[in-house]
Amino acid sequence: MNDFASANLTAGQLNAVVKMLGGEEGTLRFLRGETVVKTISPTKSTEFKIWNTIKLRAGMDATAYCKAIKGKKVGDSEMRIGNYANDILEKPKFTVVTEETELDLIVLSVKELTGKTRASLKEIFSCAKTNGLHLCPNQAGPELRLQYEDQPKGEWLVIGMEPISGSVGGLRLFGVAYDGRVLWLYTDFGSPDLVWDDNDRFVFVLPRK
Repeated sequence: MNDFASANLTAGQLNAVVKMLGGEEGTLRFLRGETVVKTISPTKSTEFKIWNTIKLRAGMDATAYCKAIKGKKVGDSEMRIGNYANDILEKPKFTVVTEETELDLIVLSVKELTGKTRASLKEIFSCAKTNGLHLCPNQAGPELRLQYEDQPKGEWLVIGMEPISGSVGGLRLFGVAYDGRVLWLYTDFGSPDLVWDDNDRFVFVLPRK
């Protein structure tokens, strides 16, 4: 009887292990001792500090958000919606709540969340879930843009949400940014295999108990 059999692992479980190690190549590197697997204890969501609390308004739709955001004056700056953001606002997958809902949000960098210098979106979302965080409803994108008037210059935040397919193909995520002149509702790429740098920052929901 081999070691795997004695551990009572099924073929499906073995296949999952191979995938987690990076396929056949990654498994061979592990067996040669070239890869070290470390166990990371998940961080409890109670350890996260709330960054912002927003209210999702009922009855809002793409038209209402466009009207509310476009050209809104905030001091010497104004709000705008990027072309791709405007596009996914119009998609059926953009949904809104039927009752006013408060969300507690946190912001974490890729490094803070995964411990890595680079990580795929799939890994980032998986780590968020492991740490007890939830993805944002896609309505959080335009609503955060409207309510986050004091965004620091040069800050770019990506909304951790289920991606929405754009008209020209490709998955997109909402984001909010301030370039010193315009407070943008924009989009970023939402492919699960896209790799992000350690200082890229994502917004997630901290669930209430």
